[in-house]
Amino acid sequence: MDALRSVVQPITHNLPAPIRDLGASIVGEACYKTLLLDVDPSDTACVKLAVSKGLGIGIIGASSVVKVPQILKLVQSQSASGVSFLSYLLETTAYLVSLAYNYRNGFPFSTYGETALILGQNVVISVLVLNYSGRASAAAAFVAALAGSAALLFAESALDMQTMGYLQAGAGVLGVASKVPQILAIWQQGGTGQLSAFAVFNYLAGSLSRIFTTLQEVDDKLILYGFISGFVLNCVLAAQVLYYWNTPSEKVKGKRREEPVQIQGTSSATPKKGPSTRRRG
Repeated sequence: MDALRSVVQPITHNLPAPIRDLGASIVGEACYKTLLLDVDPSDTACVKLAVSKGLGIGIIGASSVVKVPQILKLVQSQSASGVSFLSYLLETTAYLVSLAYNYRNGFPFSTYGETALILGQNVVISVLVLNYSGRASAAAAFVAALAGSAALLFAESALDMQTMGYLQAGAGVLGVASKVPQILAIWQQGGTGQLSAFAVFNYLAGSLSRIFTTLQEVDDKLILYGFISGFVLNCVLAAQVLYYWNTPSEKVKGKRREEPVQIQGTSSATPKKGPSTRRRG
């Protein structure tokens, strides 16, 4: 350990002020001194906090693009096959409530930042699904209702924290319930359709990581139980993706069966002879 300190400490003691301030703001002055200046990994509390912060920042970074493959698949295919709007509606509602609840409680942004980023991507996906399903007017109504709900949830004068606690409990149920329509849609169609495997497996890893970060940094059972339940259903979704990998849905199979088969071949009929133009003499 002394050899490691002799190598690391000259670097950590001479970091630029902006980097030093950023590190201290993330893990706190005490843990920054313990882990970076003193290079003492024996403090398990600081190590757990640093791991939790690192996971939280990683989740936020990954969440900025987690739904982009799903958006691209919808745009390229011009189809919402295999994607449940009800699932996204429930999840978006749950995320909006959870974002307002975390923000108004003053929890560290590293413990819920991905909620805001995924919420924005969910809105885009929901609008695309409605448009490709021929319900453009419903997409406009959805966005308007979402904007009005956001204004209400973030207004401290409109809803007190006790009410927000009840809403968060309901959001936890909605977040779990949002996975059920998607699971049923995959099962009924016999395939994943335009569902992005990248998004599903990132959700699985993110929900598992969030269980750890919540245990370390947020003393709120409502949020913890929501992540645990979400992780269980994300496991089911991930298992479905693996099971139906490269399997076309029943809708696609039906289209293939309906395609007429064209047989090209040469005609065996003998062509009729035209009238003779030979003069009889």
